[in-house]
Amino acid sequence: MSVGYAKTRVQFGRPIGSFQAIKHLCADLLLESESATSAARYAASAADEGAPDLPALASLIRSSCSDSFVKVAADTIQIHGGIGFTWEHPAHLYLRRARTSALLLGDPAFHRERYLRRTGV
Repeated sequence: MSVGYAKTRVQFGRPIGSFQAIKHLCADLLLESESATSAARYAASAADEGAPDLPALASLIRSSCSDSFVKVAADTIQIHGGIGFTWEHPAHLYLRRARTSALLLGDPAFHRERYLRRTGV
């Protein structure tokens, strides 16, 4: 969604996606989302295999994915600018969902602490 917007939104006579700051932000979004996807797939694989350290692993991956979700949602709003905060655009919903999920399911700090307790560190 952000990359598509960066390609179509024109500012100063050219698409905002041609600006280096937006390019870097989009690259960071891709890295965050791919890292979270890989972590979630690893957790699913560990659950499928019945890994004995699954509870600790689940806390670690929940922390990582929660951080990624909030960062990607917040940076998406930065790319979209003012339109991202309006009711007409779904970008603000992603940020709300990310922060609400962290509150309901435990914030990343809680899950990191839980991981450390479960691993005995």
